[in-house]
Amino acid sequence: MDNLILETDKIPKQLMTSEKPKKLKLLVVDDEPDNLDLLYRTFRRDFNVLKADSGVNALQVLAQEGEVAVIISDQRMPEMKGTEFLSKTVPQFPDTVRIILTGFTDIEDLVEAINAGQVYKYITKPWDPTELKAVVQRAAETYDLLKQRTEELRRANAQMSLLTSLVNVVQISSSLEDTLVPLASAFGDSFAADACILQMVDGKTLTSPQGTYSSNGTINNWLASDPLVNQAIATKQIQVAANVPSDEKLAGLPHYSESGIKAHLAIPIIYRSQTLAVLSLQWKQPFTLREDELKLIHSSVQLTAIALMAIHCS
Repeated sequence: MDNLILETDKIPKQLMTSEKPKKLKLLVVDDEPDNLDLLYRTFRRDFNVLKADSGVNALQVLAQEGEVAVIISDQRMPEMKGTEFLSKTVPQFPDTVRIILTGFTDIEDLVEAINAGQVYKYITKPWDPTELKAVVQRAAETYDLLKQRTEELRRANAQMSLLTSLVNVVQISSSLEDTLVPLASAFGDSFAADACILQMVDGKTLTSPQGTYSSNGTINNWLASDPLVNQAIATKQIQVAANVPSDEKLAGLPHYSESGIKAHLAIPIIYRSQTLAVLSLQWKQPFTLREDELKLIHSSVQLTAIALMAIHCS
C-alpha cells in the first residue's frame, strides 16, 4: 500500500504547532493589600498573575478566567478561610496545585486540607522569597506533569476509540453506504472536527457514495468545488488550510464563508496507487496538529483504505 505523505519533512508547515508556550496562570489571594502586591511583583515575570483579596472574589476570578496552574492563598481571611476557599476549587479544577500561606498555627485545618489533597504545601509567614519561589516552581512543574499525563491518557483513549471504531465498521458493514457514515463520525469525533465528509472517488472525480458527520447535525457537501479537495485528489497528498480567512486562494470562496469553516484538511485515501476516497475534516476555528495526531491520521487512513477496498471488492 502507498503511504500517505505525512513524513515530518513533507508535512505542510501550517499543520505543525509552533506557538511559544504561554505563561502559566498563578492566582494569589490575600486580604492584605501589601502582601497581595508583593506576591504579584514576586511572580509577574514568570507567570500570568491574577489577584483576589478574598476567597469569594477569588472564586469569581476563577469563574471568569478558568483553570490556573497554581493558587497561593492566605489562610486567615474574613468571610472564608483559605482552606475553605481551596476546597471549593477542587471539584472543578482538580489539577490546580494549591499553596497556603499562614501566620498562625492552624494545624488541624492544614492537616485536614493536606490529607484531603486540597493543599500541596503550606508556607509560614513571614515567608522567605527564595523558598516561596522554589515551592511555586515545583508546584508549576507538578501541574505541568499532571496535565501532560492527562493529555497523554486522553490521546491514547482517542486513538484506541478511533481504531476500534474502524475495525468494528469493517466487521459489521456489508455495503459502502453502511461504512461511510460511521467512519466519518469516528474521524469527526476523534479530531474534534465541526464537520467531516468521507466521499468516494472514481478516477479523479468525486462520486455519490458518501458519509457525513456534523457536530450540529447539519452539513453541506461542497467538496466537488473545493480547490483543496481537487488538489488532494490530483496530487495524492494531504492538503491543508489551517486558517482559511488568511488564505488568499480560499478566503473569497462562498462555501467557506457560508458554512463558517475556518480550517480544512483534505486527505486522499489511497490503496496501491489508486485513490479510493477523500476525507475532509473541517473546523470553525483555525487549528494546528501535533505529530502524534498526524501519525494517528496516517494509521487510520491506511486502515480505512483497506476497509473500503475490501467492501468495494466484496
